Amino acid sequence: MEWTDLTEGSKAVLEQTRNMKNDQIQIVEFEIGFEQEYGEGDNSYIVSIQEDDYENLKRFTKENEYGDKYHMARNKNIVKIILLENGKIPDNLSEFPVFRQYKFDYLKKNRETESAEETAEQED
Repeated sequence: MEWTDLTEGSKAVLEQTRNMKNDQIQIVEFEIGFEQEYGEGDNSYIVSIQEDDYENLKRFTKENEYGDKYHMARNKNIVKIILLENGKIPDNLSEFPVFRQYKFDYLKKNRETESAEETAEQED
């Protein structure tokens, strides 16, 4: 399967595993059905990850021709894709932070944090 065969949502996920490969395991977590606009004005773009993107990612991670090894795990609509070092899943995966999250509850948590910070700044 070639990179050009991937859907846009699956490319967005995979690009995050490639962007910060610094000799550590990269974990990207996403929610099927996620859709969010990032950036502002001319620099804005939408990340949308739907069921067909998941199926596309599943196929790509099995047939990957680029040499990287991936592991995917799905629990309901939440999926983790892990770029493995040395082709192995580490014993204690929880020690590794999630690099990027495309999840609705993650967005909600970020908005609440930003709102609380803005309120604190206004009170100063």
